[in-house]
Amino acid sequence: MAARIVVAGAAMAGLRAAEQLRAAGFTGPLTLIGDEPHMPYNRPPLSKEVLAGKAPFDSLAFRPRASVADVAWRLGTRITAARLAERTVELADGEQLAFDGLVIATGTRPRRLRCPGPATGRHTVRTLADAQGLRAALTRPGARVVVVGAGFIGCEVAATAVGLGAAEVTVVDPEPLPMLRPLGELPARLLLRRHEERGVRFALGTGVTAFEGDEHVTGVVLGDGRVLPADVVVEAVGSVANTEWLAGNGLDLTDGVRTDALLRAGDLPYAVAVGDVARFPNARYDNVPRRVEHWSIPGDTAKRAARTLAAHLAGAEPDPAPFAPLPTFWSDQHDFRLQSFGAPSLGLDDIRVLAGDPDGDPTGDVVVGYHADGRLVGVLALGGPAAASGAARYRAELLQQPAPSTQHA
Repeated sequence: MAARIVVAGAAMAGLRAAEQLRAAGFTGPLTLIGDEPHMPYNRPPLSKEVLAGKAPFDSLAFRPRASVADVAWRLGTRITAARLAERTVELADGEQLAFDGLVIATGTRPRRLRCPGPATGRHTVRTLADAQGLRAALTRPGARVVVVGAGFIGCEVAATAVGLGAAEVTVVDPEPLPMLRPLGELPARLLLRRHEERGVRFALGTGVTAFEGDEHVTGVVLGDGRVLPADVVVEAVGSVANTEWLAGNGLDLTDGVRTDALLRAGDLPYAVAVGDVARFPNARYDNVPRRVEHWSIPGDTAKRAARTLAAHLAGAEPDPAPFAPLPTFWSDQHDFRLQSFGAPSLGLDDIRVLAGDPDGDPTGDVVVGYHADGRLVGVLALGGPAAASGAARYRAELLQQPAPSTQHA
């Protein structure tokens, strides 16, 4: 009997894993299981184009490669448990599926606030249904919007809400600046100024303690005692890796699924993890396993994990080359873009201006570099197309730099 692979997760990471398994020579049965009823689609536009009504769902759906035309799709189905030693997964209806190889691609879900008060009127942005529901709320005349969380999603939603004509848009965050942790102080200050100039208000250095209202949110109570009137609340306070179904299998699930450099989960040669749920070491920087929620990572991890799993099932040795992907992200907010290559979070203590004048024209383009031990580890552009092009020029430098230490599996 041909080996069978189950891909747990039918979003971008799961699709890319299936495509890469075929590219790696695996010809056996492939089953993709996902809890959403939709075929895989592109999520970044949800907080921007879809929310703004500029992109229909049909424009988000990925076009699978011809090589996966024969895979079995089990959509609208949730995996509730796994017995990795027995090589089975269990679905919500009690059905059990056996596998010879498993790809863990269950991604993340939004973290929710645990505060007293009504739940109606509180939104997250992760799925198409989330974006559709939030858009309906934002397009009501005179909407007062409170966004809790000044990270990527929070800032994107705030910008979109202003563009839709919301009466008030306020972003709340316990940090003193928006996107401070991923970007550092200088870019965060520039970002704050640009948002404020476009009508976004900020309540920084404080958190949320409760929500007011009977059945629907009417106000947000802050830790400093202020109450913000609100018709719509968006919770953008981070994500939680979907790993509960893997409990009891001896895996390190502290923050996602810890893997080795081959993307193997634990010491299991027949189970690999990809995408947002994978916590892996990147030989480009160091040997510390990290989860990376950037758009480029599902494809990078899928290629590596597929080769690892296909080699195991074929009785071959895995690829010994170091795994050293270059993380890439972008974020469109208002009329400007953040474009990054590398790992800015590893160089927050040494940020240098590479182009532009951060103290000059507030609308001007700025490119900054992030350094660790004097070595460029990331670059970020803030501004228009010229700034993004400026950041892209440093991509080659980042790719060519030798890793501080070569990590082998």
